[in-house]
Amino acid sequence: MRRPALLSLILLFIFLPLRKDPHLLTATDVEHRRGEPSQAPDFRLTDFNGEKLTLSQYKGKVVLLDFWASWCTPCRAEIPKFIEWQKKYSNDGFQVIGISMDDDEKAARKFVELLKPNYPVAMGTPTVAESYGGVLGLPANLVISRDGRIVARHIGVSDLKNLEQEIELALAKK
Repeated sequence: MRRPALLSLILLFIFLPLRKDPHLLTATDVEHRRGEPSQAPDFRLTDFNGEKLTLSQYKGKVVLLDFWASWCTPCRAEIPKFIEWQKKYSNDGFQVIGISMDDDEKAARKFVELLKPNYPVAMGTPTVAESYGGVLGLPANLVISRDGRIVARHIGVSDLKNLEQEIELALAKK
């Protein structure tokens, strides 16, 4: 009797992330959403280059806020795409900000040295994670509009084409 229950639990944890989360927004959802998107809370961190990092310093830009960890396989897979997007859209007013949720800062720094992202990366804190509603899974990606509002939120593996559409939609709104 214990094996079927254990197998059911294992399958649940494997396939649960694959279902569409009703809290995730697609580009279409963002365009047709009723009400106002919530204001993204500001934060104050120090990036891996020793520079002050706040969300407010990027007001007027579309921001992709990426909560990640070096041990997270989906995080590791999407970061090269974020590096590409930073290069592709930076002249249009786009900025990626990476927030590592690693417990071990050395592991995060080693991973950053390996990938060499072209955007600021800082160690996250429980306070920053909680201010965004808690980071309940990784990766967690938020698209923030030029006026500082969260217009899309993705927890877990993201459809990168959809995420890029949401970024392009936010960039189109001047």
